[in-house]
Parts: sequence; structure tokens; C-alpha cells
Amino acid sequence: MKVVLQRVKSAFVEVENKTISEINRGYLTFWGIEENDTTEDYEALIKKILNLRIFSDNDGKMNKSILDVEGEILVVSQFTLAASYIKGNRPSFIKAKNPQEADKMIREIINEFSKNITTKQGSFGASMQVGLVNDGPVTFILSSINGKLEEIN
Repeated sequence: MKVVLQRVKSAFVEVENKTISEINRGYLTFWGIEENDTTEDYEALIKKILNLRIFSDNDGKMNKSILDVEGEILVVSQFTLAASYIKGNRPSFIKAKNPQEADKMIREIINEFSKNITTKQGSFGASMQVGLVNDGPVTFILSSINGKLEEIN
């Protein structure tokens, strides 16, 4: 499971020229769910995301979590994060979890985040336009395999 996390001043999702979700200060997160991903993977990622200290304290140091600043999270499913692109020039998405299972998992992720923080969502499977004001910019790529966080270098 992969997550691209961007610290934002604001972000929104539009579908068919209508804003369906928007947040203020917080995180815009894009989730790539692969065939072998499990509940343990998203639980590890949610715990890390909620506790990452990447908001500035009074001294300008990244020392506060999204919980500390009472931020918001926007969760967007992005199957292209599961792409394989090494062979050939057209990406393959055979590693992506099937849409029904991935949609269910995204809903579970949103539910888990909602227990702790204001959480908004994209529209699974829709053609979305996503806009943001990146704060920093600050962007991280997180990954979990078999319920364990993994460094991506």
C-alpha cells in the first residue's frame, strides 16, 4: 500500500465541475491499494499519518502532528500508485486491488481516520480534478507491506 501525503493549506476534489469535498489546513492523501494489501497495512499507515510531526511549532520546527493543529484529511483513491512501469512504455495496473475490494478498503480507511479527525473523501472510480495549495511544499511517500512501514528511497 502506498500513500502520497501532501501538507496543504487547502485542497478540494471536483467531479463533473462540482466540488464534492474540500478541506482547509491538513493533508491531501492519495492512496494506492495493491492486491496483497491488508487491514494491517492501512492501520500502520493511519497511525503514522496521524502522528507524523510535520507542522511547525512556534520556533518554526516541524514538531506538531495533524492532531496537534486540529487539521483535516482528504482521502483520494489513486490506483495509478500501484502501476508497474519498468517494462515497456505503457503502465500496467495488474498489481492494483480489484475495484470492489479497493473501494471497501478506502471506505474503511476513511472510517478509521474519522474516529480522530475531520475526514473528507474523493469519489472512488470517478474522473476527479484535485486542487491544492501545497504548504511548504511538504510531500511524503509512505508505504506498508505486510503491516510494516517501508522506506521508499
